[in-house]
Amino acid sequence: MKYGIGHLSVVPCRAEASDKSEQVTQLLLGETIKIYEQKRTWFRIKSAHDSYECWIDENQFSFISQSDFEALNQSKPTVVSDLVSVLSKPDTSEMMTVLLGSNLPCWENKTLNIANKKWQYDGLFQSTKSVLNKSKIAENAYLMINSPYQWGGRSPFGIDCSGFVQLVYKLNGIFLPRDASQQALMGQALSFIEEAEEGDLAFFDNAEGQITHVGIILSNNRIIHASGKVRIDKLDHQGIFNVEKRDYTHRLRLISKIF
Repeated sequence: MKYGIGHLSVVPCRAEASDKSEQVTQLLLGETIKIYEQKRTWFRIKSAHDSYECWIDENQFSFISQSDFEALNQSKPTVVSDLVSVLSKPDTSEMMTVLLGSNLPCWENKTLNIANKKWQYDGLFQSTKSVLNKSKIAENAYLMINSPYQWGGRSPFGIDCSGFVQLVYKLNGIFLPRDASQQALMGQALSFIEEAEEGDLAFFDNAEGQITHVGIILSNNRIIHASGKVRIDKLDHQGIFNVEKRDYTHRLRLISKIF
C-alpha cells in the first residue's frame, strides 16, 4: 500500500477516474490518504479522516512514506481557523490559498511541512485536541454563513450539508463520517426535540425514508445547514421551516447528540 497527502488548498475527489465524473467529496490541504489502485493518471484512495473512497488526479497530491503517514495520524491535527488565508514559502514569492479546516502538518513556529516542503502561515489556527465545547460548534458554524451549496464540497467556496457538519465538527476534534446517512448512526438519538442542545445534529429524510439532509441545531429553535447556501432557518418537531418560502423544506427524522 502507498500513502499520500493533499498539497493543494482543495482537491476534487471523483466517483470515477475522470475529470468528468461526479465530485463526491474534497480533500483539503494537509489531509492524508491511503492509495489502493492506479488507473492511468488517477488513483483510487481512501481519506484517513473518514475512510471515504474516491479517485483523485496524480497531480493533486504528494506521496509520503508509511512512517510519515502514521506520524501525521497518531494525534489530532492543528487546523486553520481562518475562513480563507494564505500560505507563503520562505525566501520566495510563492503563495497558496488555505481554507478553514485545513491541516497544518508538523506545525511549529508558524511553519508547516507538506511532503518535505516548508510553508509559513501567519493566520488563525486551533488545536483539535481542545476540550469539547458546544458553543464553539455554533461559533465555527457561523463562519460559513452564505457559503454556496456544492455537491461534494467541503470548503467556504462550496459545501454540501454533510460536508458542512463534518467540517465544523472536525474543527472541534470530532471526526464524523462523510455522508448524512452515516453521520445519523453516530452519537445518542434523542426522543424529543426539546431535549436537544445547541451543537446537536438534526437529520431529515425523503419520501422513501432515507436520510438525505443534516444540520446543526442552534439556540432558540433554529438550525444552521447547507441548502442552496449555508443558512439559518426555524426548526420544530415537523422539520425545517423556511421563512422566505413560508413552507417546510425538510422533514425531521432524528435528533442526535454527538457529545
